[in-house]
Amino acid sequence: MSFSDFDAIYEDEQLDDLEHFQDQTVMPVPEPIIIRGAGNMTVFGLSNRFNVEFPCGLLSRVAPEEFKATIGRINGILKKTLPLNVKWLFCGCVCCCCTLGCSLWPVICLSKRTQLTLDKLLEWENSHLYHKLGLHWRLHKQQCDSNSMMEYVILIEFIPKTPIYRPD
Repeated sequence: MSFSDFDAIYEDEQLDDLEHFQDQTVMPVPEPIIIRGAGNMTVFGLSNRFNVEFPCGLLSRVAPEEFKATIGRINGILKKTLPLNVKWLFCGCVCCCCTLGCSLWPVICLSKRTQLTLDKLLEWENSHLYHKLGLHWRLHKQQCDSNSMMEYVILIEFIPKTPIYRPD
């Protein structure tokens, strides 16, 4: 052993690998909860209401009253906007041959506006309540189970907890 190796610090490789493995472990996150449209009318994949039944996966995470209030606000937006979208869709279909399809643009724009309004509402709900509870709500487009059409659903994702007691 030379004089230059006297102050050198050697680490045990097995201990270093164990610490690296502990840093990489992540708490398991439950599967997202999907809330499907429960209305009798669907325009461009967006149903006219969502079911207010409390999913069992949110038990002990959210109060049923808070869940119903959020779904109630979503259904309120859909109740105001979708009847107008249906009227424009009907007018657009009647005039479609004369306008070469351009008469459908208003209903497409109104549908996008409804989606953006719902996205803004869910972002507000997330920032004021659900992110604090470890949840993230969003409007998500997915394929229907029964056919090849697309539908919008509410997806409630669980945010993984950050281990605050682990040193940096």
